[in-house]
Formats: sequence, C-alpha cells, structure tokens
Amino acid sequence: MKVVRHYVENELRNFNYLLGCDRTHQAIVIDPLDHQAVLSLADQHGWTIRVILNTHEHHDHIDGNPFVRQVTGAEVWAHRNLCSVIPHVAKGLVENEFIELGDIRLKVLFTPGHTSAHVCFVSIPKSPADSSCFFSGDTLFNASAGNCRNGGNVHDLYATFSKVISSLPDSTLLYPGHDYLLNNLNFALSCDEKNQHAAMLREKVLTLSGSNMPIMNLGEERQYNPFLRLEQPEIRHKVCATYPELSCEPHEIFTGLRRLRDNW
Repeated sequence: MKVVRHYVENELRNFNYLLGCDRTHQAIVIDPLDHQAVLSLADQHGWTIRVILNTHEHHDHIDGNPFVRQVTGAEVWAHRNLCSVIPHVAKGLVENEFIELGDIRLKVLFTPGHTSAHVCFVSIPKSPADSSCFFSGDTLFNASAGNCRNGGNVHDLYATFSKVISSLPDSTLLYPGHDYLLNNLNFALSCDEKNQHAAMLREKVLTLSGSNMPIMNLGEERQYNPFLRLEQPEIRHKVCATYPELSCEPHEIFTGLRRLRDNW
C-alpha cells in the first residue's frame, strides 16, 4: 500500500489521502474535498479509485464525493448511521470491519466525539516490521484533539482517546484530517511551557507550508500532545487552576483541556 497525502490550500487546511495498490492499480480515497487534485494524483500513479471513504459527514470531508464518484464510478462508504446523511452511501461501515482492496487492508475504528458517527481507519501492515497508518479524520490532530462543537460530545471523545487511541502502538503513523500543527503546538506550550519536545518541533515547523509538515508517529505525539498527556502535573495544574470546579480525574482533565482549546 502506498499513501499519498494531499494538502488543500483552503482556510480549513484539509488533508486528503489517496491509498494505492501498484499490483492491482486500484485505490481508495479518504475525504476527497479537492476532487480535481485527487483525480489527478490517481492518474499520475496509474490508479483507479474504487472506494471513497468518509470519516464523517462535515462538508469539508464529503463535498468532493460526487465528482470523484461521477468520474470513476467509485462507491461511497461511511459509518452505517450516515447512510441517510451523506448522499449516495453504498456501504454502511461497522466497528472493527475490515476493508480490503488489492494490497490495501484497513480496519474500521468507531471513534465518536467530534461527531456521533465518526470513524477512523488503521492500516494492517503486510509485515510486522512495517508501521500501521492511522487515518484519524477530525478525531486526533497533531498536538491536539478534534472539537465537539458540530454534532459531537466531549465525553464520547474522551472514551475514544482512552479506549481506542491509547491501544495503538507508538510506531503508528498519524494522518489527520487537517494541518493545525503549528497552532496546536502553541496551545500545547501554553499548557506545558517547559515541554522541550513541543518547543523543538515548533521551531522545526515554524516556516513550513502545510504540504511539507512532517508525518509523526503516536510515540512522538505522546511526548507533546496534551490530550495524550493527561497525567502530567503541568497540564493538570493548568486545567484545575482555570476550572477549579473540575476534579483531577482524567476525564475531567480532558474535558477542561478541550474547553481551554475551544477558548484559546
């Protein structure tokens, strides 16, 4: 499986992903907002897009569907609860389902929080020596977490982080739905100002464009992403000092962090 990441030059700084199999010349596209670029990239690689995967129903993740579908005949697949929400869904996905196309093998992870029917996809590598790829949509971002303002729930998001994301190995490569890395690192440092991992990464990406942002693994994320570091004293102090009505239980720290990020 090959992964092609495409950065969309828009205000929302979307990432679109093309997953291709050179053996069968078939491809899967995830959240293809920039349909023209996605179709061009598939053509450059000699791939035919067979499946469109949507992580969730927000317009910046599904607006390219009809164009890709019209040109390629690809089917739209999304969580089964979105079959009447996203137009032309041909297959409703369920938790822990496997998706296979040529050498591409993905597992569906049910990850509510940003929205109630959000799914992520994790690749199943052919060799144990290879890293998995985690296509996280708007659930997990580099150095942050998705918001819950448009159809989501922070308690569901915490459950997704504590039960699903926590189980993924450090070597897992993160492919989020947007590039918010620099802004997120600034927020992370506002919560944990002595975090050298965050400071060094911020220095590295300060002048990079969205298309050149590094691909990080979850082990690296766990060094600076505050939503993956709820036990850290600095983060707990920041949350509890700002919202003294919250306890220091992990789910309350997560809730407070999300509130801090919303108001930052």
